Amino acid sequence: MGDEEAMSAAAGGNARAAGYAPHPYVGGRAAALRALAAWRMRWPGAPRVIVLTGNPGSGRSRLLTGFLMMCDPEYRKQLPLDDLDPATVPPDLPAPAVPSPAGRTAAQLLWLLADHFELAAGRDEDVFTELAAREEPVTVVVPDVDEAGPVRAAGEAARVVREVLTPLAATETVQLLADVSRELAAELAGALPAGEVKVIDLDAPEWADPKGLVLHAETALDAAAGAPELPYTTDPAARRALAEALAARAAGSRLTVQLAVQSVLMQPEGFDPADASQLPTSVGEALDLHARRLGADPQTLRLILAPLAFAEGEGLPVQLLGTLASAVAGRDMSQDLADGMLLAAPFVQPVESSSDDDEDGTGEGAEAAAGDGRTLLRLMHPALAEEIRSGLPDVRDAQTRIAMALLEAVPQQDWAQADPYIRDHLAAHTLEAGLLPQLLTDPGLFAHADPVTLRAAIEAVPLEQLGAPARTYLRTAPLLTRSQAPATLRAAFLESAFVEDGLAPYAEALHTRGFRLPWRTLWSVPLAGVRAVTTGSVAVTGEDGTATSRPVAAFLVPEGTPGSRTLPDGASAPQDGAASADGTAAEEGAVNGEGEAPAGGRTALLLHDLRAPEYVDADPAQVVQPSEEDRAAAPLGFSRGADYLRVWARTDRRMVAALVSDSPVTGVDLSPDGVLVVATERGVTARQILVSAPAAPSVPAQRTGTADADASHGLEGDHS
Repeated sequence: MGDEEAMSAAAGGNARAAGYAPHPYVGGRAAALRALAAWRMRWPGAPRVIVLTGNPGSGRSRLLTGFLMMCDPEYRKQLPLDDLDPATVPPDLPAPAVPSPAGRTAAQLLWLLADHFELAAGRDEDVFTELAAREEPVTVVVPDVDEAGPVRAAGEAARVVREVLTPLAATETVQLLADVSRELAAELAGALPAGEVKVIDLDAPEWADPKGLVLHAETALDAAAGAPELPYTTDPAARRALAEALAARAAGSRLTVQLAVQSVLMQPEGFDPADASQLPTSVGEALDLHARRLGADPQTLRLILAPLAFAEGEGLPVQLLGTLASAVAGRDMSQDLADGMLLAAPFVQPVESSSDDDEDGTGEGAEAAAGDGRTLLRLMHPALAEEIRSGLPDVRDAQTRIAMALLEAVPQQDWAQADPYIRDHLAAHTLEAGLLPQLLTDPGLFAHADPVTLRAAIEAVPLEQLGAPARTYLRTAPLLTRSQAPATLRAAFLESAFVEDGLAPYAEALHTRGFRLPWRTLWSVPLAGVRAVTTGSVAVTGEDGTATSRPVAAFLVPEGTPGSRTLPDGASAPQDGAASADGTAAEEGAVNGEGEAPAGGRTALLLHDLRAPEYVDADPAQVVQPSEEDRAAAPLGFSRGADYLRVWARTDRRMVAALVSDSPVTGVDLSPDGVLVVATERGVTARQILVSAPAAPSVPAQRTGTADADASHGLEGDHS
């Protein structure tokens, strides 16, 4: 038996001739289903990798969904498998991994896969190494790659193909099925030897299914399946004739057939099933014929739908539709919308926003609940959006108008009061308008916006076009996403990052934006190699000759560090505040920072003012540390792990601050008056803990390694 015979197990068309029922969800596509079933059972001669592609609206998602129904051990029990062509039914095996890329970045998709297989991976490349080392092969199905990414204009689908799917396909232990666009399908298939990959293009003659398209239309028109009772839905002969006419005109596009059927069923007035000129040949014609049949201007329908063609995320809040339609049209569209919602109905899908879509994490009820349970609108299919955008004279100008309208809708430019959609997706709109760098100057937006979405938008801009605040955000973003920090804690992390990067006015601005931050960052120094820190004081003589005590932070540094002083032999270095500041041990996994000199080396100390951004030239041997009694009487204590710490009030153990670092903490101390000094592998930062701040949320457990990106400069900063 040859490869094609093995893949098919029956000639095309034999299934129907043999009396087999069509798949109840797919309604056809027998040739493609046979190829997928052979792939799933690893039939001799079947490829290890299948790339599913086709024109937008060709039915790729529906085919893949129907196939996965038969791959799920529980769901397949609900299907009439005995009635189907046996060659289209995959074997009863454990369900494959199906990581969805919809709305996710390439890195998020990869770590979703790593979580599914419980891989012990710390870096992106480790995921592929771990999969290659498995004794048994694994099966992975990646649907809807076109929908990848939190920002539509950022081109995340191409990144998914290059950074996730291509390495997966090259891994011999991975059996891969991926649904990608035709352009990316050629790239993915071209990276593999011909015998290991097969491209199934649903619009190619060998995979096209004109009879299945007729069946698709006939089922949608059937009154028994829920269609309204009309002459061409209740009479089988009339229904069949209309279905055949629709399929013949649609050029193989299931989406065109679907839109045409919805149009005539929702608004049957004026429709003549015998008039072929009323049947669309494309998605665009489906829009225009529908408008003309109802006596409307097709351009008006397209302008009503235009904001939805540019919508990001789950969809556009219904209350923003009028504002944005007017912005795109350049005129008041209020009356058109009032008269035209029934006109637009066949092409629009309402959805309820997810409960966490609008959660900003500020804990200040009105904002967090601003969009809870509200209705969002989106187009029925992404190909509709592409058709509407392509019909506009200037897409970039339309996005500019939308972005300006969204910005004007922010009350008093206060992001805490902004609609959640505007807060989280304005950056995506300004990206396509070419205006994103100009937007990235408001620290309030940095703190309130969804960090996954904002980060994706900023990463799509060439680095040289970004200003200093945006670069600070970009290096801090991995920490914001990894820690899942709410808005107030994001603001605190960014406040420190701005100080680290010499952008003090931006740090100060965050203290005026309504956040009750847990700390105020006093200073930060780019100093690598600090092994321990401690707070204390040294005696200094003022200009008038009076001796005073000056609070300092002492850093244990390698001998020879500029500005440091080497302690005399036999002198003991000040001890790092490595305990939890109440006499208990640090948490498991903490870096002790005990300050021991390297073998054969000597101890050197560098002194810095505790509160001011300046070094102190004084004898480190004269540093006086707080006594145990002073520390025990202090209002605050702290506990720490390898890359995080928590500060709490002694009186009631209330959490006051939580800090996460993207690099190991090498030293920590907390002065009795609440100045927290933290050293990491990149530098030292001092923060004044604000005791009046509300309890900080607990920090989620952290993965070993990063889940969304390779290590970046992070909170403690690349101070270069």
